[in-house]
Amino acid sequence: MLDLHTVLIVTMATSSLIALAWILVWRAWRDLFELTFLAAGFAAIALGILMMILRGAAPEPWVILVNNLLIRCGTVLIAEGLSRFLGQPSRIRIGLALLAAFGTGYAITLHVDPGNLSYRIHGATLFTLAVMSLMCLSLWRDRTQPLLLRGITIALLGIYMGSSVVQSLLELRLPAVPDPAPVLGDRNAWFLLQGSLFLIALFACLLVMVSFRLYEDLRRRNEVLSEEVSKRRRLEADLSRSLDAERGLREEQADFMRVLSHEFRTPLAIIRNGVDMLRLTGPGGARDGDDRIAGIGEALNRLSGLIDRFMTTDREAGFRPEPAEVDALLAGVALHFEMTGRGARLQIDAAQTAMPLFADPDMLETVMINLIDNALKYSPGGGAVQVRARREAGWAVIEVRDRGIGVPPGDLPKLGRRFFRGSNTPQGTGTGLGIYAAQRFLAYHRGALEIASRVGEGTVATVRLPLAGGKERVA
Repeated sequence: MLDLHTVLIVTMATSSLIALAWILVWRAWRDLFELTFLAAGFAAIALGILMMILRGAAPEPWVILVNNLLIRCGTVLIAEGLSRFLGQPSRIRIGLALLAAFGTGYAITLHVDPGNLSYRIHGATLFTLAVMSLMCLSLWRDRTQPLLLRGITIALLGIYMGSSVVQSLLELRLPAVPDPAPVLGDRNAWFLLQGSLFLIALFACLLVMVSFRLYEDLRRRNEVLSEEVSKRRRLEADLSRSLDAERGLREEQADFMRVLSHEFRTPLAIIRNGVDMLRLTGPGGARDGDDRIAGIGEALNRLSGLIDRFMTTDREAGFRPEPAEVDALLAGVALHFEMTGRGARLQIDAAQTAMPLFADPDMLETVMINLIDNALKYSPGGGAVQVRARREAGWAVIEVRDRGIGVPPGDLPKLGRRFFRGSNTPQGTGTGLGIYAAQRFLAYHRGALEIASRVGEGTVATVRLPLAGGKERVA
């Protein structure tokens, strides 16, 4: 006959090692928190068996109750850990209810008939059947683990439940010992031995389940990674095609600008030759005619310079800053509008202290001409346009104010977009590039353009430019 004490030591050692193994596995994969339930369950079984080893031949009833409750509590924890690991609903409440029923019945039998072991064995069998049926249900409903593995685990649980039933039947059929003892004897050692083997086999099945779970997680992550890599490759291919298309468009744009520059220079050369001939053949005493010819020549020089500087493939080649003054800038703008016959409508006020700039005069003249031209264009009835310059905390501020048609509130955020024109502007009065060009040129100077307007009351365009403080102020 097997020695009960030896079997208990083997079973306790087995449970302790399995609990330690689950703790190590959980430490390696912290995402598998369910493994802590398994570790706690096997640790509780080991502690209960340790109490059985140490309790002696005639233990107190409460000692018997506690060590049996610990073993059953371990079974409940293992069942809960398995359910959570498989993604099944928690059954901890059912387990606690079964544990409470078992403890109550066990306590009653210990109190009523402490020497009758068979009642307690039957109660333990019923408890085992209930808890392991819950484990079989979790395995049956699971679809994450292989069918064969689930089947083997269910069969293993079934074998242990069957051995528990056999033990209860044997307890009924075997003759009672001469002196009934309140604890297990050597004839129960076979059941504890197969229980130890069951724990080892269950551990192996659960370990394979964990391995399969980790394999599936790794496979899914690899699939996600492969999909992400494929997606990035597609995006890189799309980006490469977009860059090729943009490069082609830039080349086409450069060709277009070269052709356009050439076509502009041809009529300008003809006009310049005509002006030179007028100087040579015209009457020398007509002062007004001489001034107009000189103005035309100056305008041609300016237009030729703009074409040479801004119709270029080099973005920065057209920006040539130099020391400048706001009053000189506005004087050049006024001359331009006098030459076009619209100077009488301008009211320019720059009578303040000097406002030095480090800027590109031609660019800034273009900005002011565009803004004033818009103000004159959209001021019906020949209304005057006021241009005022002032110094403001390190900035030169130039305002262009008109009493024209104004800009609808819904159009204000859109001003400055290429080819955008206000919804209330007459057809054929502009291209929608004036404000866009002004903003681009001001950006070279780290300046800003602000536009405030009300429909029917007019518009105020405010240009802000940093005053000269060294070349680092504008780049």
